[in-house]
Amino acid sequence: MSTFHIHRLREDRRQQFRSTPHATGVTAIRPKDYEKEAEVIEAASAYSAWATLRNSETPLKVGDVLEDDKGLLSICKYIGFDEAHWAVPETVAAAVAVDAGSPAPSANNC
Repeated sequence: MSTFHIHRLREDRRQQFRSTPHATGVTAIRPKDYEKEAEVIEAASAYSAWATLRNSETPLKVGDVLEDDKGLLSICKYIGFDEAHWAVPETVAAAVAVDAGSPAPSANNC
């Protein structure tokens, strides 16, 4: 069994997410659009977690994200769950690379 943290899509972003055309592949999500709940759920898979929460007071909705104990993200879509990752702005990614000892990307590299 895995432990899943629930990240709820902010309600003001939900309609925009629902009207976005479905795309296959990994979905980039922005941390500022989500609120992490204190609640965690134990389940064998994202689908098991969805089924457990389906009849609860707080079911998963389209756009909500489950994060497993390994940090893998699964976003709830109309067709099921797709893989997701946090979208990190380039300036933040460059700062993280510099802090990690990697050379910062040059603005002249095209």
